Amino acid sequence: MEGRLLVLASAVIDLSEELPKTRAGLHVGGQILRSGTSPYSNHGEAEAAESRDDFIHKMRICLKELRETRRWACLIRHRGWCEGSAALGRVLSHADELVRIFSASIRTAHRNRERPTAS
Repeated sequence: MEGRLLVLASAVIDLSEELPKTRAGLHVGGQILRSGTSPYSNHGEAEAAESRDDFIHKMRICLKELRETRRWACLIRHRGWCEGSAALGRVLSHADELVRIFSASIRTAHRNRERPTAS
């Protein structure tokens, strides 16, 4: 998972550098840069969670940031910025895949939390 998040963060950095240097482009670039790089570090925090509830909380933060990244990438595509950009395609596909993976992981963690532990 760490590797996939690193690839996404790298693609987001590349994409942010391709955006127009207008007021709007700089704003969107800053937003996607923050949301698209944070899951990488937040996932490290989830790996070091102190409890299952802490793990779920930190995974939800990652999921929230991944969804935000996907939204910003969709806006970039809709605006026609970075047309034909390999970085934009990578961000969209990786964000979609990671949203599905994190959603499933959180559901599994919830199920496991509810399961009684064997003594």
